[in-house]
Amino acid sequence: MKPVIFILLFISTFSLFAQNDYKKVIPKNNVIPSYCLEVTFDKTVHLIFPSCISYIDLGSSNIIAGKAEGAENVIRVKAAIKDFSEETNFSVITDEGSFYSFIVNYSANPEKLSIEMKDFLHDDKLDNRPENSMEVYLSELGVESPQAVQLAMEKIYNSNRKKTRHAHSKQFGMEFLLRGIFIQNGLLFLHTEIKNTSDIPFDIDFLVFKIVDKKVVKRTAIQEIIIEPVRAYNYLNSIKGKESESTVFAYKKFTIPDKKQLVVELFEKDGGRHQRFVIKNGKLAKARTVGKLE
Repeated sequence: MKPVIFILLFISTFSLFAQNDYKKVIPKNNVIPSYCLEVTFDKTVHLIFPSCISYIDLGSSNIIAGKAEGAENVIRVKAAIKDFSEETNFSVITDEGSFYSFIVNYSANPEKLSIEMKDFLHDDKLDNRPENSMEVYLSELGVESPQAVQLAMEKIYNSNRKKTRHAHSKQFGMEFLLRGIFIQNGLLFLHTEIKNTSDIPFDIDFLVFKIVDKKVVKRTAIQEIIIEPVRAYNYLNSIKGKESESTVFAYKKFTIPDKKQLVVELFEKDGGRHQRFVIKNGKLAKARTVGKLE
């Protein structure tokens, strides 16, 4: 056989082998099953998810979908075109990191108009989750998965029982304090507690974490940087009389610049029992890892 012909045969055989090698079939275990959903033009289908919705993507313009007004965990879906014949789809990602897939067909009279979706994160054991609960990593949480962040906050909430010295406010029958500061893979966790020693319920207007100047010169504008949490566990709206509750806030890692301090303020709705305490940079630097909690 001539060398040129041999080389051409070799290249042809190698090319065919390479093509077949890269045409791999996706394993069944890697495929997220889709829910079948029917929609119509004159009625709206509502899907209720166990957590807030971060992302919605529609397969075609035959359907319209969006968050229900005033509800972060409810999606309304309906047909944009009457009697469309082609099957379509849409996908949803929740802020707990669960991915949902739907196959959509038109029906004049859908049987299911209000559907409650499954809570994958808290369903039975975490190591035995449904196939279509594939976890999605969200940009605001960095390298941590939503599940890992949730578990870290639960661990802090259930295990941390000591309070940090010199980080509390106590007046008007209320006490607002810092229980602890923790760190895990680029996320900072602040554990706060509110105690109501009075008989009057304390309705929370808002709670804010902000970095401010330690000393403000007269006639100088106060510069404030509001630090927004990426997650909150057991977020509170009200504290009944003679009760106490705690909350765990998760933040992207931050430190306090020189000559500044972190101020935590709690405001009462339609009341004046506001609370305020300061966290200095030294306390942040001593943050413990979540893994060291018992």
